[in-house]
Amino acid sequence: MTSHPRISVIIPAFNEQEGIVSVLGDIPKGLVSEVIVVDNGSTDRTAQVAEEAGARVVREARRGYGFACLAGIASADRPDLFVFLDGDYSDHPDEMPLLLAPILRGEADLVIGSRMLGRRERGALLPQARFGNWLATRLIRLLFGVRFTDLGPFRVVTRGALERMGMRDTTFGWTVEMQVKAARLGLRAVEVPVRYRRRVGVSKITGTVSGTVRAGYKILYTIFRYWLWG
Repeated sequence: MTSHPRISVIIPAFNEQEGIVSVLGDIPKGLVSEVIVVDNGSTDRTAQVAEEAGARVVREARRGYGFACLAGIASADRPDLFVFLDGDYSDHPDEMPLLLAPILRGEADLVIGSRMLGRRERGALLPQARFGNWLATRLIRLLFGVRFTDLGPFRVVTRGALERMGMRDTTFGWTVEMQVKAARLGLRAVEVPVRYRRRVGVSKITGTVSGTVRAGYKILYTIFRYWLWG
C-alpha cells in the first residue's frame, strides 16, 4: 500500500435526494480520488442532486444493494481501496479516516465500521436491526470462528481483497457475504467504532415488515450457504 492510495467511494442510493447532499458534503476534502453514487432505479431527483454536488453518477436499474455495489466497483478507476457507505446520511462520512487507518498501517484488509461499538443516536437502529445483527454475528462466530459485532454498511476494503472475494450477492446478503468470505479466506478483518444517526427518510429494509423478513432470510441463507458449500 502506498502512502497516498487511490480511494474510490461507492454510495448505493435509491430515492435518497433528501440526504445525499449531506453525505457528499461530509466526505473529507482531498482524501479520496473519486466518489461514485450508484442510482439504483430512483424515482426522485437523487441522480441529479448527486451530480450537482460533484459526484459521478452511475445508473443501475436492477434494484438491489448488491447490484448497486457491483456496478460501482465495475465503474471505479482502478483504486487501491474501496469505501462503501449509505446514501441516507445515517453514517458519518467524516469518520472515514478512522476506517482507513488500520489498512494504511498495514494491519487489515477489511475494516468494518461497527455501530454496535460506537455511539448510536436514539432510534437510529431499530430493534429488528439490532436483533438481526446480533444473530448474524453470533452465527458467523460459531460457524467461521471470527468475531464481528456488526454488518454495518460503512466499510473499507483493499482492491486485492475484494478481487479474492469474488463478490456475487445482488441484494441484502452483500455485507454478510463479504464478512464470511473474508473469514474463509483468512483475510485480516477488523472493526472500528463509528457513530450512527437516524437516517433521512424511511428505511426501505427495516422500515417495513416485508423488507425486514426478506433481508433476514437472505442474510441467514448467505451465512449457511458459505458454511455448507463455500
